[in-house]
Amino acid sequence: MAGISPKKQLNRLWRRGRKFLGCKHAILGGAMSWVSERNLVAAISEGGGFGVLACGSMTPDMLSAEIAGTAALTRKPFGVNLISMHPALESLIEVCIEHKVGHVVLAGAIPSSAAVKKLKDGGVLVVSFAPALAIAKKLVRMGADALIIEGSEAGGHIGPVATSVLAQEILPHIREVPVFVAGGIGRGEAIVSCLDAGAAGVQIGTRFVCATESIAHTNFKRSFIRATARDAVASVQLDPKFPVTPVRALINEGTKRFQETQRRVIDRFYAGELTQKEAQLEIEHYWAGALRRAVIDGDVENGSLMAGQSVGLVTCEQPTAEILAELVTQAVTALEQRARLWRREDAEAVPEVAE
Repeated sequence: MAGISPKKQLNRLWRRGRKFLGCKHAILGGAMSWVSERNLVAAISEGGGFGVLACGSMTPDMLSAEIAGTAALTRKPFGVNLISMHPALESLIEVCIEHKVGHVVLAGAIPSSAAVKKLKDGGVLVVSFAPALAIAKKLVRMGADALIIEGSEAGGHIGPVATSVLAQEILPHIREVPVFVAGGIGRGEAIVSCLDAGAAGVQIGTRFVCATESIAHTNFKRSFIRATARDAVASVQLDPKFPVTPVRALINEGTKRFQETQRRVIDRFYAGELTQKEAQLEIEHYWAGALRRAVIDGDVENGSLMAGQSVGLVTCEQPTAEILAELVTQAVTALEQRARLWRREDAEAVPEVAE
């Protein structure tokens, strides 16, 4: 891209993603339950990114109201994230079609062919998460219009593979649809790295938690601002008989007590006081409502502080537009520095190393 300005280079690098999303910057807002609601989603879209509503456990009526509320705040495109295992998934899809939502992200599990078909028949572009190359290929065959690959550095429910490894495994082999990279991305330099590897854009969640427009409780935001990358750890499973879905969150009293609860429940199972099913349910119910307690109520000691490892890059509360502008500036600066390095090397006429 010699002779092209760094800003134009960036636009070329993520042109496919921008075209697919219909926005200025190919940056998807990660759908975070209780955080990614109308205010933050609209602010991300208004700032040039692509906001995504987190449906979570909403009912169809609740989702309908949230979509309408978001549309009242922005005329820019935004999407909706639906959990594939939601018991009312079909009705939620119908709500998205009725509201003419352009993009739906199906998360939580591999979506059914019926769900993908229903969305596509309704004129909706389907985005799905691909945790491995074989699944990525399967999703493309099913009709997914784009993919997201999310590494274990991300916050919330995570897979076992790092972002950098997933990118190497999947990006070189999936060209049919745009692929967005997520997990641990908090600066523009990382965005450029993903685009260089073949991504169409990125998805970022943790960086937006402390946006001015985010309704997250002051205590929740303060926890993010104080945290380092090492504070965001994945939940630990104590016994293979009792699987625990890995969730990355900041360590607090709640996470410590979760370990103690697992041990106590497992001991009761081996003592014959609980069946395996009863013990599993008791472990799974520990975190019920914990995310809402932290995000909305501000109980950062007992609630769940889901956060990606990029939380260490969150240093203050900022307007969403400022966060997006900062990310883009960092990306452009990285490309400028690369161009300067190449020009210096050319000027010094560094001899080629013999093969």
